[in-house]
Amino acid sequence: MKALFITTEELKRKSIIEGNVDDDKLVQFIEVAQDIHIQNYLGTDLYDKLQTLIIDDTIMDVENEKYKTLIDNYIAPMLIWYAQSSYLPFASYYISNGGVLKHNAENSETVELEDVNSMLARVNEQAGFYARRFVDYMDDAYRDYPEYKTTSADGSMESDKDADMFNWVL
Repeated sequence: MKALFITTEELKRKSIIEGNVDDDKLVQFIEVAQDIHIQNYLGTDLYDKLQTLIIDDTIMDVENEKYKTLIDNYIAPMLIWYAQSSYLPFASYYISNGGVLKHNAENSETVELEDVNSMLARVNEQAGFYARRFVDYMDDAYRDYPEYKTTSADGSMESDKDADMFNWVL
């Protein structure tokens, strides 16, 4: 079992994704963004700790208040933007028995690839901002999260302490 750090409702409410987008189309992008980006910044040990607290339904316990705050204030905003970044390149497409198809509503206009790439760059900038904010917070608060500085198993990811800012043009 795997716990997601945000819900599809949170993603829709706090992003450019419309509320009528099917949850089944979004959930895998939340999971991918969480596995790739969030685990990268948390490291596997802290990532697994948060997973356990959510699955065991102990994240709301008083002794876990700092972990809940970490998710709500730092991880969720970062994940919302990384999930959008993961979803955006695939938003117009679906796969059926007939092959790979592109959505085309009667009252809509297809955007140019350049526009999609521009939007993706902006989404990645936002995600990078929240990643930097998380890393800056953890520079001071790491003592509250002992799992952040550990790597307990072979193949575990260490926490990335250098948030990349995307697409800065000077």
